[in-house]
Amino acid sequence: MSQVNSFGSFGKYGKSFQEKIFQGLLTDRTWSMQMTEVMTPEFFELKYLRFLTDRYFQYFLKYKDFPTLNLLIAIVKEDLSQGNDVILRDQIVEFLHRMKTNPDVSDLHYVKDKALDFCKRQAFKGALTKAVELIETEQFDGVVNLMKEAVAAGLPASIGHDFFNDIEARFTRQRRFTVTTGINQLDRKDVLNGGLGKGEMGVVVAPTGVGKSHYLVSMGAAALKQGFNVVHYTFELSETVVGTRYDSHLCHISATDVPDSRDLVVEEYSQMKDLGRLIIKEYPTGSASIMTLRNHIEKLTLKGIKPDILIIDYADIMRSSRKYDSMRHELKLIYEELRALAVEFQVPIWTASQANREAANSEVVGLDNMSEAYGKAMVADFICSISRKPSEKLMGGARLHVAKNRAGRDGFVFPIKLDTSQSRIEVMDEIAEMSLEDVNQGDSSSMKDLLRKKWKEVQESKETV
Repeated sequence: MSQVNSFGSFGKYGKSFQEKIFQGLLTDRTWSMQMTEVMTPEFFELKYLRFLTDRYFQYFLKYKDFPTLNLLIAIVKEDLSQGNDVILRDQIVEFLHRMKTNPDVSDLHYVKDKALDFCKRQAFKGALTKAVELIETEQFDGVVNLMKEAVAAGLPASIGHDFFNDIEARFTRQRRFTVTTGINQLDRKDVLNGGLGKGEMGVVVAPTGVGKSHYLVSMGAAALKQGFNVVHYTFELSETVVGTRYDSHLCHISATDVPDSRDLVVEEYSQMKDLGRLIIKEYPTGSASIMTLRNHIEKLTLKGIKPDILIIDYADIMRSSRKYDSMRHELKLIYEELRALAVEFQVPIWTASQANREAANSEVVGLDNMSEAYGKAMVADFICSISRKPSEKLMGGARLHVAKNRAGRDGFVFPIKLDTSQSRIEVMDEIAEMSLEDVNQGDSSSMKDLLRKKWKEVQESKETV
């Protein structure tokens, strides 16, 4: 009798539980690496899951990475092409098709925790059995080492950055994966150094009606044009309205003209090469929590769609996973959970935050203008704000202020052109960046006077060179 059969298997949890364990292996590679240390395919009672897990783990042992679902299907198809086990083949085909077309990811985190605990217990029981044999032969030193290995099995694989042994990692050029913002002044080396990075969260702050949603569409469109897969969550606008805004931005057509320009839009997209994939998902205001987004991302992963960046419009109207007496505590928790989601799936996240009432007529919106919870600012990696007085809307003028930046410089202001008809943001390249002092000094003058002053300074500096 094998050790697995002696100590039990996943069979006692049922078929659905076992299938979700394999879903967990496909969607969470960090967890899968932990499971390779404590789990064997024989733990599955179902033969088709044993077969799939065996191929999945074999690939990891050979290539030090896990195959995608589509690659796993190709591997399994090749392995089964020579066999005569028609029942096994049909079971695998049916399971993979069901998982890919209509994946059920509810309770997946509970299943992963339960499965890992089970496997660690099995590893410990196996170690105890071997320990008894070593004691009988008086190999006591081996018992201590055996138990240490059993306790360590299934722990997260990485011990962290070993400062001296991993020194080369700090000098590798590609050490930080970024997704461009499409705004050169933000992407430049001394600011974001290429864009928002994996596991980082960027927040745009603005009063109501200023253009937060348009800014987020601009971020998503910039990523699409670079070939990245974008998942855009919307909690106020419908999926088709958000889609229309992407059409207007990408095709340079006013959003109001898009519905009557189908042929032109189709023609524009046919000429665009290497665009990423865009998924727009709508949830009612106040209904989506972090778990809602996580389940959706896991479904997309099972369908072969791996997000490169998440756009969340917007975090302030999400549902907290925990209730507090004060709203500010719930908001801070939402931002903390979003930041954790970015790290978990290793993607950048862009979201927005509502500015308070005082910000409506401010020259520059600062961190102290973030409504309800200043603690939100503590969590974000990058915070910029958009300020635009009502008198400036007709001109399309506004100011973009970099309020916080863990990756580089902050504290400066750019005059921008905000075109809400195409969800387009353009920094006025000919205008030098301004400090907060510049803006404060211009309080008594119009935005046009301030821009004229800066333009003159730039021209004079060019003449002296």
